[in-house]
Amino acid sequence: MERLKMLGVALATLLSWSSLAHAQTWTPLKHPAPFYANTALLLTDGTVMVQDAETPHWWRLTPDTTGSYVNGTWTKLASMASNYGPLYHASAVLPDGRVIIEGGEYNLTGDAVWTHRGSIYDPTTNTWTPVSPPAGWSNIGDAQSVVLANGTFMLANCCTTQQALLDATTLTWTPTGTGKFDSNDEEGWTLLHGGTVLAVDAYADSYLATGTASEIYTPSTGAWSSAGSTVVQLWDSAADCGGSGVASYELGPAVLRPNGTVFATGANTCGAGHTAIYKASTNTWTAGPDIPQGNDIADGPAALLPNGNVLVDTSPGIFQTGINFYEFNGTKFHQVPGPPNSLIDSSYYGSMLVLPTGQILFTDQSSDVEIYTAKGTYKPEWAPTIVTAPSTVVRGSSYKITGTQFNGLSQGAAYGDDAQSATNYPLVRITNNATGHVFYARTHNHSTMGVATKAKIVSTHFKVPSGMEAGPSSLVVVANGIPSAPVAIMVD
Repeated sequence: MERLKMLGVALATLLSWSSLAHAQTWTPLKHPAPFYANTALLLTDGTVMVQDAETPHWWRLTPDTTGSYVNGTWTKLASMASNYGPLYHASAVLPDGRVIIEGGEYNLTGDAVWTHRGSIYDPTTNTWTPVSPPAGWSNIGDAQSVVLANGTFMLANCCTTQQALLDATTLTWTPTGTGKFDSNDEEGWTLLHGGTVLAVDAYADSYLATGTASEIYTPSTGAWSSAGSTVVQLWDSAADCGGSGVASYELGPAVLRPNGTVFATGANTCGAGHTAIYKASTNTWTAGPDIPQGNDIADGPAALLPNGNVLVDTSPGIFQTGINFYEFNGTKFHQVPGPPNSLIDSSYYGSMLVLPTGQILFTDQSSDVEIYTAKGTYKPEWAPTIVTAPSTVVRGSSYKITGTQFNGLSQGAAYGDDAQSATNYPLVRITNNATGHVFYARTHNHSTMGVATKAKIVSTHFKVPSGMEAGPSSLVVVANGIPSAPVAIMVD
């Protein structure tokens, strides 16, 4: 993994390119981040929590009264312990609404340490609690993580074949993941229909020069098994190009799409960034199109758009600057404009987060936070549906709501081992009919974290904000930027 580009960050705040600054699809925040914005996570009250890169410090972006994140405002949150400020780490929003941060390739300084520190944040109290590592782990590092369908947080040790499950109540760990073929290093995890987890193997630190293996983790057995050959190699190996250069072992993100296929992207292999498509229903892979113009994603973000396309951030060679953005529609790549810092960014600088508006929040370890708005929209069958909801709610009180597809059809965004910003959990958005003002009711204790739950009735709980406006309103459930049809409620 390349280092944080502090010199580039400073330069980024001074440079602009008129051809990009007026691109229709990218909009800078009205208030630039007063810090170097890195990993972003969507809290269940609709606000966005963003780390100041490689520091213990975190900030909150709150949308304005119309629900606009572009016009949102920043406030400082509590900081983690002064000895923990990770860069490239595991992260997740838990079903109870807390946020967990684990590991870090770097910690506070420019030296790679693969720390095993961790911490959990409670947004209701604005406090952090340290989390001890699993027994016997000397590293966590730039590890991958996932919240399983049953709500359990699963974490990898970056540098071994070990994984562990967190009891979020006691903050204790249980080993899992028998039969892993290779080290977890540089790999990412994709949550599939039915609750299994897909990993494309990276062969990191191995003596194997080439390979196309993939694996499936099954929670009910706690074991890994083969998911077949990816057909084309997705991880970078210098041996593929005559043994010249140094292998990075990197991979790109893998995103589950609404049709049930996983779009997996690769690093540069002999001048081409390969892709592969996994069909979960048949446990089979087919080769996808190479990323255009010799680009690749040797670490980098992708996000599922409401229109079903996947937005990807690519580099012209491993860790090279001058990024290009594309939307993949299941068959072809279509290039789209990039944000202003594209000329000085590499794909690994970036992180993506799917907002409740369906837009994509993009950070690149600078103060320039941008929002991408795609063309097109979702199919009606992709949306959550509300089955039962209260007709009257009292401010400050909590309620249960039920329906289908509250967690969306995918985790939303992906990166791999260095960052996770999944949004496969329901948000409740209430709009006052008279003023049009938008409020988010903090959700918690979702009945499932599984994706694409189809006709299964699921639920979540929500707390009506004490300070919201009273009167006739409409309520929707939002998952990965796609809202349900509204229901009428009265707010007292």
